[in-house]
Amino acid sequence: MSTHIQGPVRVRFAPSPTGFLHVGGARTAIYNDLLRQSVGGAFILRIEDTDKERSNEAMTRQIQSALAWIGTVWDEGPFLQSERLERHRERAAELLANGRAYRCFCTAEELEGRRKAAEAAGSAFLYPRTCLARPQEELDALLAAGAPFVVRLRMPDDHVRFDDIVRGAMDFPPEALDDFILLRSDGSPTYHMSVVVDDIDMGITHVIRGEDHLSNTPKHVPLFRALGGTVPTFAHLPLILGPDKKRLSKRYGATSVEEFRNEGILPQALYNFLALLGWNPGDDREVMTREEMIAAFTVERLNDSAAVFDREKLWWMNGQYILRLSLQELWPHLEPFVEQAGLAGEDRERLQAALELHRTRATTLKELVELVQPYFRSELTYDPAACAKFLKDASLPDLLDTLRARFNALPAFTKEALEAALRALSEEKGAKAGVLIHPTRMALSASTGGPPLFDLIEVMGREATDRHMGRFLAFLREGGKPAEG
Repeated sequence: MSTHIQGPVRVRFAPSPTGFLHVGGARTAIYNDLLRQSVGGAFILRIEDTDKERSNEAMTRQIQSALAWIGTVWDEGPFLQSERLERHRERAAELLANGRAYRCFCTAEELEGRRKAAEAAGSAFLYPRTCLARPQEELDALLAAGAPFVVRLRMPDDHVRFDDIVRGAMDFPPEALDDFILLRSDGSPTYHMSVVVDDIDMGITHVIRGEDHLSNTPKHVPLFRALGGTVPTFAHLPLILGPDKKRLSKRYGATSVEEFRNEGILPQALYNFLALLGWNPGDDREVMTREEMIAAFTVERLNDSAAVFDREKLWWMNGQYILRLSLQELWPHLEPFVEQAGLAGEDRERLQAALELHRTRATTLKELVELVQPYFRSELTYDPAACAKFLKDASLPDLLDTLRARFNALPAFTKEALEAALRALSEEKGAKAGVLIHPTRMALSASTGGPPLFDLIEVMGREATDRHMGRFLAFLREGGKPAEG
């Protein structure tokens, strides 16, 4: 089977608004987005909100927001399936009129009895077409008496076959398929009826969706044909698995786009990561822009095996984007974390300089903002283990006090001048530079690691440096240093 697509295509993403957008759904939307952008056509967003008990308007808005945030671009919609129910009923009436569907008056109790009998016999239950075999007079009498009924599709008696882009040729024998319900007894259309009518009316040419829908497709293909529609090309994507090779779930942490956004993952990184979670560009590239992925995208490279969601890989990729994007590009995504940290009122130039200095060490935006908080906090908490390691010299308080004074006396508070002052003092006192460097870093950041010390001090500025060194000296003189190293 050739899977090469010339285009233009009409594809759709059709989520149910019953919860936040899961990464599995986001990946499906991304592949639809990439296909449409790579070959031309239209990407339709359709909200399948016919389950009134579980559907939620707030979730509808959230799904749209998440899709836009991650970078997918739809051309038409969003269309609400609930606004098209009358159209679905009209098409069901056409099937009744031409004999492709029929009314079923079997009660729930009757069907349950047959289902239990099938289970006892060790066979799958299929509707036995009881009402299809009933005399017309009996059916007319039941209808006239107002007996409740459902509408069922009269399935063909031969195999249902279709080609799947991911899975190849699919074949379902008639004994595995029964006459499924199109309209419920209250007149409401089922998922199967609604989705096929909408796909026909919207001219959908390719359906890319999760493999959990594969069992629906042998029902949908005959329904497309019964309604006179063109059967679209299908691609059923494998599941996304957790580290234990089971379906990805909350037990592994975040699973929704919104949760990853709140953890400080960039939209570009999540789009890139999810695109490669079941597709490859044909080479060893990993960090790719959306434009690069569009240029490389072909459905032939969609994988037919399940992908494992590697959180460490996502965090690594996010760190790569933090490094590659300019601070101006990062800023709109950083702002919420800056506000949460209470840093929105700080000097913007100094804040951005601190963020720039630390970006090489962060893998999430949340982590990046946490790294710069010491620049703006009035008090820090010092690690006892680090104190024991680096604060052993009894002369340290006097040395740091002198260093603090020399820093304050510098005409230019630059990293070059700061380093020269520290090294001159260490040479003058006959001490190794490290005796001053490590405690000074602790005084300013409560950490023993980080960016180059003198870059850090320059960005922190004269006033904050003096304040932190003063507090650290007080900590030492009040017995903060462990008595025994």
